[in-house]
Amino acid sequence: MHARNLILAAATAAVTTALVTAASPVWAAGEMVLPSLVYRTGAYAPNGVPFANGVSDYIALVNAKGGINGVKIKLVECETGYKTDVGVECYEKLKGEGATGAAVFNPLSTGITYQLIEKTWVDKVPVHSMGYGRTAAADGRVFKWTFNFPTTYWSQASAVIKYIGDQEGGMGNLKGKKIAHVFHNSPYGKEANPTLEILADKFGYELIMLPVDHPGQEQKATWLQIRRKKPDWVFMSGWGVMNQVAIKEAAAVNYPMDHFIGNWWSSTESDVLPAGDAAKGYKGANFHGAGADWALHGDILATLYGGDKAKAGGKNFGEVLYNRGIVNAVFSTEAIRTAMGKFGDKPLTGEQVRWGLENLDLTAARLKALGLEDFTNPVKVTCEDHETMGPVRIQQWDGGKWVYVSDWIKPMRNVVRPLVERAAAAYAQEKGITPRKCDGSD
Repeated sequence: MHARNLILAAATAAVTTALVTAASPVWAAGEMVLPSLVYRTGAYAPNGVPFANGVSDYIALVNAKGGINGVKIKLVECETGYKTDVGVECYEKLKGEGATGAAVFNPLSTGITYQLIEKTWVDKVPVHSMGYGRTAAADGRVFKWTFNFPTTYWSQASAVIKYIGDQEGGMGNLKGKKIAHVFHNSPYGKEANPTLEILADKFGYELIMLPVDHPGQEQKATWLQIRRKKPDWVFMSGWGVMNQVAIKEAAAVNYPMDHFIGNWWSSTESDVLPAGDAAKGYKGANFHGAGADWALHGDILATLYGGDKAKAGGKNFGEVLYNRGIVNAVFSTEAIRTAMGKFGDKPLTGEQVRWGLENLDLTAARLKALGLEDFTNPVKVTCEDHETMGPVRIQQWDGGKWVYVSDWIKPMRNVVRPLVERAAAAYAQEKGITPRKCDGSD
């Protein structure tokens, strides 16, 4: 699938797609460069393409409306194939592009994020790993240049366990239950494990760890173990083709879908559709809306697609990961807008955008003005808290669409935040970092 077929003609003057091997584009005066690390090819493309389309559509809409306070955004895609080394190459290629350098990097990979953290200290380019990456980066006193709002894998894990406890009639009823974690055998997939282990000790459930190697097409042995061990619940941290295969294999061993919960990277349309009717009842975590019923979607449909729903549908319009791409682009552009309030309506440096990320206060009123009322939760970032520990909701596939089956669930802050602070402190000691005081002096 070629990137030029995925970017709207109306936005071609403002949106450029670049491969890591391509020559550097020519930047127009007065533009800001926003890199977008994508994977439209390979085993993870079923998930990477919708996300990339959501980002590019939102930036195209912003530019069609005149940009951010008159400043156009040049979105530059760099294909990583979900490979960490290629992602680092993309970063090195694009960090200094444009008149003021890259605004903020969104790696869309935990592995890439890990590799970029220390580079950003030197380059002064912020990284926003939205709902992924190194969870300890939630402590902004140590991780000045890395942000992971609105919530993290550790927070998500605690919210999922709260949901399971509620389904079992109370957290006390988790004692003696079996909960399996089927996870991508990578830094991403392993990220939730420490939290799940601590919660297992706290609430007395038996935790069954089941890693799945890249890319996840061979899982028969995993699901035979599940059939033998009979866990009461299965939680999955998967990605790409792994999710499709897991749902099919769960159906093959007759595992009850309504007790199978994917994390927020394991619960989009491309994960369930290949399994057909067998996927009905499957659940997943989310931190934003599914579908295209918001005013912003109507604006995108009218402005970019001329009201052609079929054309928009070909670009994954309204799918879960398309919507997540929108959320990511909203966070980036609103952080830039926040920074302009301090530094002026002009192209900004990464260092200035970092200030905008750390001072982002995305209110319910602002979300409504953007056409996203009740689509996601308000976000207020601080120096100390680069995550904000936003709430999580559980959605369920009814065979044709995602429907919510829970209210917003607040993570267990009393469990997660101390873990974050301990992990951040250990990292600071290892790297010789003096944590910031967050008193305005640093």
